[in-house]
Amino acid sequence: MMPASTAKELKRRRRDLLRAIGPDGVLIVPAAQEVARNRDVHYPFRQSSDFAWLTGFPEPDAVAVLAPKHEDGEFVLFCRPRDPEREVWDGYRFGTEGATEQFGADAAHPLAELDEKLPELLADRKRIHYPLGVDADLDLKVMGWLRAVRAQARKGVSAPTALLTSDELLHERRLIKSKRERATMRRAAGISAAAHRRLLQTCRPGPSEQQLEATFLHACAEQGARFQAYPPIVGGGSNACVLHYVENADTLRDGDLVLVDAGCELDGYASDITRTFPVSGRFSGPQRTLYELVLAAQQAAIAAVKPGKRWDAPHRAALKVLTRGLVDLGFIEGTRKDLPQLIKDEKYKPFYMHRTGHWLGMDVHDVGSYKVDGKWRTLEPGMVLTVEPGLYVAPDAQAPAQFRGIGILIEDDVLVTEDGHEVLSRDVPKDPDAIERLMAGGGASATHLPQHSQQEQ
Repeated sequence: MMPASTAKELKRRRRDLLRAIGPDGVLIVPAAQEVARNRDVHYPFRQSSDFAWLTGFPEPDAVAVLAPKHEDGEFVLFCRPRDPEREVWDGYRFGTEGATEQFGADAAHPLAELDEKLPELLADRKRIHYPLGVDADLDLKVMGWLRAVRAQARKGVSAPTALLTSDELLHERRLIKSKRERATMRRAAGISAAAHRRLLQTCRPGPSEQQLEATFLHACAEQGARFQAYPPIVGGGSNACVLHYVENADTLRDGDLVLVDAGCELDGYASDITRTFPVSGRFSGPQRTLYELVLAAQQAAIAAVKPGKRWDAPHRAALKVLTRGLVDLGFIEGTRKDLPQLIKDEKYKPFYMHRTGHWLGMDVHDVGSYKVDGKWRTLEPGMVLTVEPGLYVAPDAQAPAQFRGIGILIEDDVLVTEDGHEVLSRDVPKDPDAIERLMAGGGASATHLPQHSQQEQ
């Protein structure tokens, strides 16, 4: 997996980090490791998002070090050496030569020299920034490197005295997407939107949820997105009331809704789209009633996405619409005058138990804090979030009988722009009439990928 970043952009990120670290600090960022699936079979390798964002280097088991003003170089990369015999079996390796020539490292060393070289890079520094507490093995290695530096005290070498998590340095910077990152996420959302459109055009009663999943995977792969950002959720009928349902094994039945939460990953960036639609092509009365309520909540939430608004503004907007609707439909006792107290008491929770969105980027639940100094953070241009209200009425729920067993989620990917927002995933319909028309064969081709997304205000 290669990130959608040029060498120039990667260098600019490192230069910014070097200034933030300062001459007394060192940043250590490990690459991902290969993970065994069973015996000698491995899961497809996926690079650590932090490491990819910082270096662009695509191989496992590497370690990147940023050491401002160090005589060995400010960007030092430890990686696997070239190995012609292993490359016959596993493919080309860049080695230390490629690390410097193609990925901009000032110096590169074989992994075997990591324990020897790292203490040299830490000598006379005061702070170490690294993913503290995430990997127990890395924690032990850092302790070993510190001991090696402390052992040189009689030579006048000082050791770092502070261990700091690297999250604030890396994750706050990853939160604001560059123009290139935004373009990649726009393309990823377009591919996933086209795949969702194909599901609307091909869904019918009888096949399994897994077959619908396979159609989605195939449509994404055709457009160059081989991998998904997360395991697709395809829940027909009451399976849609299980938030993280992934079995995808039941039969799609006439009269049911099906909830599809699926999004491809493209060049290391995620998309995350959910649509809920009738298996047979037409909503029943109760299904449409709940669907239109969720859609109204999502529209209110998207309208609240703009610079200067707090992170929780979309959630509060959705809650107001959903709670009012649940009162009107008899799910919750009370009147519209009681809305503030009903929301405060979380009376909606039996039917809507999650928040209305999350950050989106290289990770589907992307990095970046949601609160700053104890307050919900302010939205800024370049942030990307999902907006995803839903309603889930379990078959045994204390709710009007005609709504039991219905689960609905509508989710879009939304970029905060200078003057509002852009819905990156707008190219898959969510209006119930538009869904029915497309399922009946009245829509445009599902394989068409628009070159430019418009803004939804």
